[in-house]
Amino acid sequence: MTIDVRSLIDPEERRATIPALYDLRIRIFRGWPYLYEGTADYEADYLAEFFREPGAVLVVAKDGDAIVGAATASPMAAQKPEFQEPLRRHGLDVARIFYFGESVLLPAFQGQGIGHRFFDAREAAARAAGAVQTAFCAVIRPEDHPMRPEAPRDLHPFWRARGYTPVEGLTGTLAWQDLGDDFESAHLMQFWMRDL
Repeated sequence: MTIDVRSLIDPEERRATIPALYDLRIRIFRGWPYLYEGTADYEADYLAEFFREPGAVLVVAKDGDAIVGAATASPMAAQKPEFQEPLRRHGLDVARIFYFGESVLLPAFQGQGIGHRFFDAREAAARAAGAVQTAFCAVIRPEDHPMRPEAPRDLHPFWRARGYTPVEGLTGTLAWQDLGDDFESAHLMQFWMRDL
């Protein structure tokens, strides 16, 4: 099976992907560890806001006409305060950092090198934009969380193989609605970074 992985540059082409992207994001983020109770309206607003940033990067993986995975990135200076402030407090220059947002891929397509291609494309975009570091953050869930699977997929070895490390003491919080809740709650997020 040949999967086409490419960056979408054209604004109209990006806008046309929004329904497929929010469906994909909701499906993937419902799982561990995000347990996200997403809605189409929230996702459509989030993606429209993301695409308004001129430096935003969208990489998609397509199986024929179907989007089976996607990854996003943009200059950290364009991100919400929740992402910028922890870096500023840590003494980092957000103007020189490229932020990697979500990377989502349907399980049937995992293990085929697509995740590496997502990182390759986003790191190339970061270098082209003049960034000297890249960063992303991942949710921290307690080991005894009641919805934790028996053997959850651990992405830490993959991220480390890409040259990323968790930065000690560099955490932030992000609020979203967990599965089964009717309210948003804050979630602890660990920043991972690498130098370009």
